[in-house]
Amino acid sequence: DITQRKESQERIEYLAHYDLLTGLPNRALFTDRMRIAIENASRYSFRLALLFVDLDRFKLINDSLGHELGDKLLKAVAERMQSTVRQADTVSRLGGDEFVVLLGRIHAATDAARVAEKLIAVLSQPYQIEQHELLLTASIGISIYPDSGRDASSLMRNADVSMYSAKGHGRNRYQFYSEDLTSGAAERLSLEHDLRSALARDEIFPVYQPQLELATGRVVGVEALMRWKHPERGLVSPASFIPVAEDSGLILSLGEHILRESCLQARQWHEQQEFEGTIAVNVSAVQFRQNDFTDVVLRALADSGLSPECLELELTESVVMHGVESATQKMCFLESQGIKLAIDDFGTGYSSLSYLRQFAIDRLKIDQSFVRDLPEDTDA
Repeated sequence: DITQRKESQERIEYLAHYDLLTGLPNRALFTDRMRIAIENASRYSFRLALLFVDLDRFKLINDSLGHELGDKLLKAVAERMQSTVRQADTVSRLGGDEFVVLLGRIHAATDAARVAEKLIAVLSQPYQIEQHELLLTASIGISIYPDSGRDASSLMRNADVSMYSAKGHGRNRYQFYSEDLTSGAAERLSLEHDLRSALARDEIFPVYQPQLELATGRVVGVEALMRWKHPERGLVSPASFIPVAEDSGLILSLGEHILRESCLQARQWHEQQEFEGTIAVNVSAVQFRQNDFTDVVLRALADSGLSPECLELELTESVVMHGVESATQKMCFLESQGIKLAIDDFGTGYSSLSYLRQFAIDRLKIDQSFVRDLPEDTDA
């Protein structure tokens, strides 16, 4: 009985301080270690670094491939992170796909930058989980004691703000905290708040860009582009609001709205004999990886009465290359329904022409960086 009681007590003690999935220190133990580290840093006048690590679009993998596989991926991430830092440093899982790293006794901010670069490099290497090869990136925010804060809550908050700034600037990168980031975080929250009601207020709408046949000048298609007319801000740049919509999940309702409106508009043009080509609609990674994505597309076609052959869905190559097996199944199904598929911004990612042969693709749209200087540059 005494042995069992002791084992039970040890188990309770472990669960109180360590993450059950990864075996890393949990938030409670990390907070305690951080408090001690700050006390020592204050007493002996040395610096600390806090790295807030968030896995980019991990939720998409979790939702599309299942939580069991997602858990195995989190364990692999934890192992890679622990093997990258010193034994004296602390790696902790706060919850979900959020991790923090406490670097003790650093000499300069460049020490933290080197660790962040190593973490980004090691976490972006392919993961072999069961029969899936998965690609993942991370965004990292960095706060330095005492420059970015003198207590645990300030350092944590500022590292969190910096991490969101790194995501906002393209993901798969790190960002040091600076005071101007705080106002940027407030701006992002304000944008997300307004975006939540934008659809109900009819502020989100498509605009249509013609696609021309160069030889004849004939309009052979149009591309629908999402726009937001804010009552106070005016036209908000898609580069500003689409990342916010993707991170918040709002892109699902916004994307479905644009898809439905575009199909309705194309059907109207066809009936009025103003236009007979295809309408292309951009699909975000968040939309495409939803289990019911194909149902959403078929519903938009049914509600509008548009022929499937007149709809083209544009996917970026990164969308297709993450979770290849699932992507292939969806693309083959959509093709079987007569829907056309295009790869947008081709050449900016990591796919090759030979690799793309396995996908049902009707059109490749070359990224503008390859053709922008075509008239002047012979290497373009």
